Amino acid sequence: MNYKLLQKLVAIDSPSGYTHEASQFAFDVLSKVGWKPKRSNKGAVKCTLGKKPTLAIAAHLDTLGAVVTGINSDGTLRISKVGGLELNGHEGGYCRIRTLDDKIYTGTLLLNNPAAHVNSSLKTQNRVIGNMHIRLDELVESAIDTERLGIRVGDYICFEPHYTETESGFIKSRYMDNKAGCLVLFEIAKRIKKEGLAVPVELFFSNYEEVGHGGTCGYASTIKELLVIDMGVVGNGCAGRETACSICAKDSSGPYDYAFRKKLVQLAEKNNIPYAIDVYPFYGSDGSAALRAGNDFRVGLIGPGVSASHGVERTHKKGIEATVDLCMAYIKALPK
Repeated sequence: MNYKLLQKLVAIDSPSGYTHEASQFAFDVLSKVGWKPKRSNKGAVKCTLGKKPTLAIAAHLDTLGAVVTGINSDGTLRISKVGGLELNGHEGGYCRIRTLDDKIYTGTLLLNNPAAHVNSSLKTQNRVIGNMHIRLDELVESAIDTERLGIRVGDYICFEPHYTETESGFIKSRYMDNKAGCLVLFEIAKRIKKEGLAVPVELFFSNYEEVGHGGTCGYASTIKELLVIDMGVVGNGCAGRETACSICAKDSSGPYDYAFRKKLVQLAEKNNIPYAIDVYPFYGSDGSAALRAGNDFRVGLIGPGVSASHGVERTHKKGIEATVDLCMAYIKALPK
């Protein structure tokens, strides 16, 4: 698998609402493989791998982030979260501020009054939006100084992912949720083209999953099943692990299609694909959004196990490859 694609995609800032560069990257990757991708009206990238697709396989390009909500009197920035950004996991995180004029500034997310030598309650203060700010790497001392840079309310704040591959096969990086899932779709597109297959499948890269409406619409009218590729939960009470493909039975929105899940499990066992079945207590997906929007789909949810979700995330190449293998097994088991 081409993990350079994952590294390049991760490096592209794409919080929900600011995904045009990541969407273009996905469009270009699919085009270079030999497919003819298209865009939905609200910017999702989709690509049919055969006539009258009945199965959509979806992953989301968008990530967590923040936007500027105001400028403090000392020139630092107030923010609002985009998606379920965990402040504890992002405190001290380096970031980029992207303006409407396409300027890029850098900064750091910090607790207010962050110096341990003057703040005796530093360790006990709650990490909430009202207690945090972005410190700019510019010579600013007032709100006017920052305004002169062209920074305004609504400008996007994008956090540095710190992508790292280890010799043991781990990938440590923010946004494995869900750019690892996007790599799965790239690999499916490559394998189907290489094998010369024409399959009733549509690949779908959504761009608003982290804010709840990425998977609501835009699919081909012939779709009957939606297989969502998103991060598998690794944590207390869950069986998922980074080296396996997680198969979700239920999340916060309710259970996924029983027959769909049963077939996925059977295919994993038949093909010796490492997997785990799980229930996610605090989780939603593009599949959840698709069902709430009223789509008459049978929905399944799988994905590589990701540790420390929405924080300092990590997965393993074995988990990503197991997810690809299960997708390919499902595609090849489709009715002819």
